[in-house]
Amino acid sequence: MRKRRVPHRPERPHPVRLNEAQGIDYSVVERRGSVATHIGPARTCIGCRARTSPSELLRVVVADGTLVPDTRRRLPGRGAWLHLDLDCLTNAERRRAFPRALRVQGSLAVDHVRDHVEQHVKTVVGSPHDQQE
Repeated sequence: MRKRRVPHRPERPHPVRLNEAQGIDYSVVERRGSVATHIGPARTCIGCRARTSPSELLRVVVADGTLVPDTRRRLPGRGAWLHLDLDCLTNAERRRAFPRALRVQGSLAVDHVRDHVEQHVKTVVGSPHDQQE
């Protein structure tokens, strides 16, 4: 029995797997027809579902069954992201987004996060949504 001969195909470069020598900026990967609006990582607020940079959001983690604000972004465990806005916090509570995003069973006490957000709102005039528009 003879082996089938496969014709040689010239190798084409993959559109995304190009090296740095070819001048690709790896902080932004553009798909065909899309417009690059963001450079760097993006996170989604679990209250309003808006995507934005992590510097505009508060990271929240679970510690002993309560939500804890992670202001330094160094605490271990799965984190959820939230605007420093009372409306986003209320929406996340109403939609029960914290247990889902953090993959825990049952309800979570949000007292520490609420105190932190209220304290931040008192010191800063305007909400993060007003600054984006």
